[in-house]
Amino acid sequence: MAPASGILLIGTYTESLAHVDGKADGIHGASHEDGRLSEPKVLTGMRNPSWVTTSADGRFVYAVAETVDFEGQPGGGVAAFSRDPVTGALTPINTASSRGVEPGHLMVDPSGRFLLAINYRSGSVVVFGLRDDGGLAEMVEQVHHEGSSAHPVRQTSPHPHQIAFDPVTGKVIVPDLGMDALFFYDLDGSGQLTEDKVARFECAPGAGPRHVAFHPDGQYLFVLNELDNTLLVLKREGGRFVQNDVASTLPADFEEHSQAAAVRVAPSGRHVFTSNRGHDSIAVFEFDESAGKVTLKHLEPSRGSEPRDFLVTPDGSYLLVANQNSDNIVTFAIDDSVSTFSHVATFEVPTPVCLLFV
Repeated sequence: MAPASGILLIGTYTESLAHVDGKADGIHGASHEDGRLSEPKVLTGMRNPSWVTTSADGRFVYAVAETVDFEGQPGGGVAAFSRDPVTGALTPINTASSRGVEPGHLMVDPSGRFLLAINYRSGSVVVFGLRDDGGLAEMVEQVHHEGSSAHPVRQTSPHPHQIAFDPVTGKVIVPDLGMDALFFYDLDGSGQLTEDKVARFECAPGAGPRHVAFHPDGQYLFVLNELDNTLLVLKREGGRFVQNDVASTLPADFEEHSQAAAVRVAPSGRHVFTSNRGHDSIAVFEFDESAGKVTLKHLEPSRGSEPRDFLVTPDGSYLLVANQNSDNIVTFAIDDSVSTFSHVATFEVPTPVCLLFV
């Protein structure tokens, strides 16, 4: 198993928006070893790179520009960079309009031929071809979701929030917060998306599915609902998923405002972690694989404000939390045997919202 070290890419906000006061200068980077970070440095400047991803070999980095205008045109954008494997420096290759407002997530497909992204406010999923030099080719697909749900403010229109890939079937999974649904798409060799409507999963009205994560065995899918602060356990049955369990990410007596943000699974599969913005904590769930059930075992303070994203090191030893509004990344040592953390260190980083090892 990989050690608890690596190069960390940090997505940020650089501008003030309705939900955040961005203070950063672009994509930041740092090295990590045993819960300690080197001094974070700006790798490249760009506007609101709130989500970053890489090619499978780490040679290329892609980021959204979560904006309402991009290079003089309405909407957001996507940027491609080449990455120096020795220095970690990022060199711009090219950019493209996302043809929608506020792109918030993107991923390279397993074949390495396409880059998929979502436009949160516009309710669309887009697909770009990728060139041999890592640059963005033409947009080859754009799918618009249509619908709404129960929340009178947050769910008046579609709001896709993530691109994920099923490790068993290869389908593209898109949780739509505005429609309370998980969409499942087939991606063909030309980059076209076709929804598998039989597989679509409907969440409870007002739940607000935001992000998903798979158990290492690929048979369980964990769905984090932002609006009602719940974690769903879905079990694979044939060509679709069915709900097996649901649990709150918050303590029973907590009555203040909070919104769930990110979900991760320990490499061992024994624990599922979620972040709470408002309660400002990381929830630790023990997962019983034989029963397909989760039990909330611990709530660890994030030691910051608005824990937007977090990740677990590949060996499962450490957890790193990006606290958006307190401008810090906090590291914890994980004890997988007893479902608890211990604080290691806190590092100053402006408006961190996405963490990725490369």
